[in-house]
Amino acid sequence: MDSVRTPDSGTAEPSDTPAPATLGRKVRNAARWSLINTVVMRLGNFATGILLARFALGPAQWGVYGIAQTVLLVLLSANELGVGLAIIRWDGDPRRFAPTVLTLGAASSGLLYAVLFVSAPAVAGLLGSPEAAGVLRVMCLCVVTDGVAQVPAGFLAREFAQGRRMLVDAANFLVSTAVTLALAFAGWGAMSFACGAVAGNVAALIGCALAAPGTLRFGWDPEQARALLKFGLPLAGASLLALAVVNVDTLVVGSSLGQVSLGFYVLAFNMSGWPVRIVSEAARRVSFAGFSRLADSPQALAQGFSRALGVLVAGTVPLCVLLGGLAAPVVHLVYGSRWLPAAAALPWLMALGLIRIGCELAYDCLVATEQRRALLLVQGLWVVALVPVLLVGARLGGIVGVSQGHVLVAGCLVVPAFLHALGRAGIGLVPMARACAWPLLAGVVMALVLLAAKRFLGESTLALCAVGAAALVCYVLCVLPGRRILLGSRTVETA
Repeated sequence: MDSVRTPDSGTAEPSDTPAPATLGRKVRNAARWSLINTVVMRLGNFATGILLARFALGPAQWGVYGIAQTVLLVLLSANELGVGLAIIRWDGDPRRFAPTVLTLGAASSGLLYAVLFVSAPAVAGLLGSPEAAGVLRVMCLCVVTDGVAQVPAGFLAREFAQGRRMLVDAANFLVSTAVTLALAFAGWGAMSFACGAVAGNVAALIGCALAAPGTLRFGWDPEQARALLKFGLPLAGASLLALAVVNVDTLVVGSSLGQVSLGFYVLAFNMSGWPVRIVSEAARRVSFAGFSRLADSPQALAQGFSRALGVLVAGTVPLCVLLGGLAAPVVHLVYGSRWLPAAAALPWLMALGLIRIGCELAYDCLVATEQRRALLLVQGLWVVALVPVLLVGARLGGIVGVSQGHVLVAGCLVVPAFLHALGRAGIGLVPMARACAWPLLAGVVMALVLLAAKRFLGESTLALCAVGAAALVCYVLCVLPGRRILLGSRTVETA
């Protein structure tokens, strides 16, 4: 594969790719910091969610928050037109084209927010929640701050500076949590989420600027702008489709089943995202940069992707099995009895979460290898198939039917499509299967042990702890035979 051309030269500059050993150390160190960061932040968010769900907010208010969050995520997927990834992907000195990236990102983000501000009442009404208009207008201010922060955040990702990124995220979390809790207990309802999100994003923007000094400089070069848009627009389209995949269900549930059902569904979906956020999010902060450095070596890329997939699956399976198998007692224990309707959808959403982890890693790999057309086709196929299936699922089975529809489309249609696209990029099915075989087998054993133990011991808190511990021990014992592949001491066959 050819080197990526920089926008300010007719030929590719010498690559700044480090030697393999140096790259490996950088990736491992960055992954370690990223995992610590993600675990700490998610535990904090988890505790905050418990406080809000138990003592401050009800299902209807969570439903309004879910609608606002969905609209925000859709806007964030395209707010800087995909050009921010050039900071990570392109060879050469990114400071040459960073000012143009910043100008494009800030301008497009500001325009998106202006459109949203004007159309917020219509959007909220269309989604079945007219009272969400004010929350939308406040919460989507994050679009503007995020568009500006893409440049310094891109420099941190390019340099694998996840230690500094952890400090930025800590500032975001502390500010947003303090504001959200204070306003929620003061009776601000869903607006507390919006104000907290904006305050946290402002803190993150300041933190990014301090962690990557000198990167917030505006500038404009028409030739760079054309090259950046040519690079970024397909990625923005793919990102928009990816966000549609995980947010169209919110729109379907909100418009078909009402705010209360949406509140239960949002809680269940957020719970199913715990493994995705803890394990996958930590990996994705370094995976794109790592795959980009390996993109010119198909064999190294196949090795790296297969091993990364195996490690992610090994770390995620036990969390998914535990939350799915103990859905009702966990929801009751953590959030209280009024949230129990959310537990019915959780096992299916945990299966979806496991599938999403593999698909998101494949997404990063396809972006790094410039398989943009394949990526757009897969994501487009996912969205087109998902909408009618979710509508039928909502009509027939409520939030459980929506969850089942998600799993059906993802497992039967999207996973084969991603495997085909990865095969075209030189990553075969055999190495992926070898890397994931032991974790998946261990997950099946763990699920059987979990169900049997729960049947005999009941669902008390003490029994819940005993069942979970026994299932985890069985998982560890079953996954041990594949530890050499997961730890990298044994090569994954690429043939």
